[in-house]
Amino acid sequence: MAGHSKWENIKRRKAKVDAQKGKVFTKLAREIIVAAKEGGPDLEANFRLRLAVQKAKEANMPNDNINRAIQRGTGEGDTLALEQLYYEGYGPGGVAVLIEIMTDNRNRTAGEIRHIFSRRDGNMGESGCVAWMFKRKGYLCIDKKEGLPSEDDLLLLALEAGAEDFKEEDGSYVVLTSPESFESVKEVFLGEDLEPTVAEVTMVPTSTVRIEEAAAAAQVLDLLEALEEHDEVQNVYANFDIPEEIMQTL
Repeated sequence: MAGHSKWENIKRRKAKVDAQKGKVFTKLAREIIVAAKEGGPDLEANFRLRLAVQKAKEANMPNDNINRAIQRGTGEGDTLALEQLYYEGYGPGGVAVLIEIMTDNRNRTAGEIRHIFSRRDGNMGESGCVAWMFKRKGYLCIDKKEGLPSEDDLLLLALEAGAEDFKEEDGSYVVLTSPESFESVKEVFLGEDLEPTVAEVTMVPTSTVRIEEAAAAAQVLDLLEALEEHDEVQNVYANFDIPEEIMQTL
């Protein structure tokens, strides 16, 4: 879990830079297109689309862009033949890497992802080689700061709201939920003026690989960031655990 928290924080900082390049909007639009294609345009009936649109609004994506993406997903206007795939592999130190892809050409994308792995001391694996190490969960991260309720009060609030787990981790409180209860748990925290810094349905590792050397840690992060940079990569999940003192030096 610790690695997941650190990686989410890195991605959050990186997203601010990507937003300036327009990359965030492109990836959000792809998620909306696929969600609308699979479940239809009704936000109330389509949980995945509802989350995708909410995430797009949080990133200040214009409503016209959101509506256009929904229309493309349902076959109105210009269409885009996207399919969702998961590629899997291992990074330096045996770190498991799960990559969510949306592409219109799986053969081209597979070759490009394999190249990224091979150039950075990793290996792209067969389907299923690491997916079993991850579980889909609702994930809320609340930064520790002045004025927060006590940890015991937050724990009680999380459990009463229907959360599955609550823990302190790297200067934050992490709340895990089932995907189905994610929205209701989030609403409970928002109702108490506790706005999460990260709130999403994501893939959480069930175990982690500890990286004790700074050089190896830098290699792992370099691989993950290179994968994130790929235009057809939506999300990258990994099960590394890098000690905080090493993270501070990178």
